Amino acid sequence: MNQHPASTPSRPAPSDRRAAYAPYAAFAAFGIFWGAWGAALPALRTQAGVSEGQLGTALLFVGLGALPSMALTGRAVDRFGLSVAAWLLAALAGAGLLITSGAHGMVLLVLGMLVVGAASGAADVSINTLAGRAEHVSAKPLLTRSHGLFSVGVVVSSLATGALLGAGSSLPGAFAVVAVVMLLLAVVARRAGRSLQVPAPHEDMADDERAASAPGTAARPSARGWTGLLRRIGPTSPLLVVGLVAALAYAIENAHQSWGAVMLTDVFAASPELAAAAPATFAATAALARLSLAPLSRSHPTAILLGGGVLAAVGSATLALAPTVPVALVGLVLAALGTATLFPTLLSRSLRGTDPSQHGRATSAVAATGYLGFLLGPAYVGLLAEATDLRGALLGVAALAVVFTVAAAPISAWAARRTRSTA
Repeated sequence: MNQHPASTPSRPAPSDRRAAYAPYAAFAAFGIFWGAWGAALPALRTQAGVSEGQLGTALLFVGLGALPSMALTGRAVDRFGLSVAAWLLAALAGAGLLITSGAHGMVLLVLGMLVVGAASGAADVSINTLAGRAEHVSAKPLLTRSHGLFSVGVVVSSLATGALLGAGSSLPGAFAVVAVVMLLLAVVARRAGRSLQVPAPHEDMADDERAASAPGTAARPSARGWTGLLRRIGPTSPLLVVGLVAALAYAIENAHQSWGAVMLTDVFAASPELAAAAPATFAATAALARLSLAPLSRSHPTAILLGGGVLAAVGSATLALAPTVPVALVGLVLAALGTATLFPTLLSRSLRGTDPSQHGRATSAVAATGYLGFLLGPAYVGLLAEATDLRGALLGVAALAVVFTVAAAPISAWAARRTRSTA
């Protein structure tokens, strides 16, 4: 006897529940790596025998390794399936073991940073594609919630790694524990991801490739094949334009993550323990915001983008003008609440108008462009601080948030319409 569909409206289908496990596990693993990374950087600097300036230079190579891999990974995910995410998380765990075991001296440290960056950039795109596909299947705000699990992983892992190192564990030993946990979560992600039905590549993709390889035949890409998508990824592509808006969001977010502790130290002469409260407060607030506001990021994306931009601007200005440490921490909380949901909301809105078989390439376009802001945000603060002071630089971050607030909602709405019309 068939049951009426309306009799159990609030009970999610088993496939929908399984769809959530895959991105949750993947993002938790990603957060665990980066939480451990942040806690281990002082020990890594000591092991490599480099100065703070040399470490800063070496860290730039993480971005140099990440950008090309982010640009290329999407096509691999579309071609080989979502299980690629689990393998890339395993590769990131291996990169962590490699650099913590073998980075002795500047040259090996730089090479290790390149490997970490390449593995991280590829994993980043693949797990965002996994979350986007799970959100498409379940119609639930899994992208934003998954980013919340990332923040939870960062907080827990940074504290746990600090405790391990404080108890006398070696750097490779601490990352061995991290690698084991990441591999277990990668297995969960891979198994749960099997419930996500990934459509086979379109027939016109194969036709394009066959046409390109046929002697004496010029390829004529169809509008729905991968070449059609690539034709749309030009200077005026909706995906790249959204990526530029996402770059503003990432610049604001990473500016606070990178300079919050410095602000407390330089302006208020805070102790190292008190200064550490800045990034911890930011990450914990971001986790709570992403987990609690996730439904709104899908149902009311315009409100989330506008409200988030305003909160980011107010929080940045509050931090810049703070007379005391408690007020500065309030500014960080407001900035974290504002920025936490911006990127996942932009990505979610972009993917809704994209063919599911092309989610990987679309995610690559948005994420790789947005990552430029993640790299440049801290440098932007540093340059402004040299020209004025740190308070003035953070007012510059507030100005970026105002620009984002004005641009994000109309541009993302335009991009969603353009993507649907060209699909």
